[in-house]
Amino acid sequence: MKDGKLVTLAIESSCDETAAAVMLEGRNILSSIISSQIDIHKLYGGVVPEIASRHHLENVNTVVDQAMDESGVTMDEVDMIGVTCGPGLVGALLIGLATAKAYAAATGKPLIGVHHIHGHICANFIEHKQLEPPFTALVISGGHTNIVEVTDYNKCQVLGGTRDDAAGEAYDKVARVLGLGYPGGPLIDKIARAGNPHAVEFKRVFLEKGSLDFSFSGIKTGVLNFINSEKQSGRNICVPDIAASFQAAVLDVIVAKTVSAALDMKKDRIVLAGGVAANSRLREMLKAECDKNGIELYYPSPVLCTDNAAMIGCAAYYKYKAGMRDDLTLDAMPNLEL
Repeated sequence: MKDGKLVTLAIESSCDETAAAVMLEGRNILSSIISSQIDIHKLYGGVVPEIASRHHLENVNTVVDQAMDESGVTMDEVDMIGVTCGPGLVGALLIGLATAKAYAAATGKPLIGVHHIHGHICANFIEHKQLEPPFTALVISGGHTNIVEVTDYNKCQVLGGTRDDAAGEAYDKVARVLGLGYPGGPLIDKIARAGNPHAVEFKRVFLEKGSLDFSFSGIKTGVLNFINSEKQSGRNICVPDIAASFQAAVLDVIVAKTVSAALDMKKDRIVLAGGVAANSRLREMLKAECDKNGIELYYPSPVLCTDNAAMIGCAAYYKYKAGMRDDLTLDAMPNLEL
């Protein structure tokens, strides 16, 4: 231990970032190293699982070594090893998991498997030292769109999720149709600033009354149909207007359902997490609605929104404090439920 405080070595490899971090008492970053594959997968317009796995294999040991060197902590001072065990791409998960298990076996340190979404939620504990459960969380990324009730550090209940595309996935697909490139979220967020969100009234999908689930596949089809119709009619396509209108249709639903969930659960705090949590328009809209309803809004800085190992180390710390441990039979679970 470092000055009597718990130290966690954490590894994250669920998708296309190879990451390692060393955390002190769960919330304090001693080091955080992220090796991104975005430039590689841009060539394909999305993440190619086999390519992602190969690059994790090439990078993971270097990333862990860099994290340890930067932290100034020795392996003897590490108290636990946290690792993402799911959900995610199975090949990618296996690389990080095998690495963590090797360190655990070699050093005798406790191994703690972490749910990726739990990690995203915990990123807010790093950013906001005063934040404690309970609260309502919105986890929104390329693979997940979930409203979660968080009653304790290790107790989360999913109140609603996507029935088809996750929000980030819809952003990627629409960005591809608009010729913007990959990843779609930041590109649409940027170009929508110059557009009119009321230029095209795309349908808002709220599903059945009282549901906290989401559906974004229809909005993607609506954008495609609109573009085809405009082209067939010989009209020019205004990309900023379409991007802004698409984003408004998605975020109107997300914001309304998240605030509704918090009010129904009598929670006065909403926590935003996941890659799409970096979206500037989402933050603005959610903040405005929270202010109207007397709700405090928390979200991490952009580097803690995207996949990173610091958030995994934070989640592992709270599991360790609660007496939760895993052994070397821990396996990758690509469809792990929260």
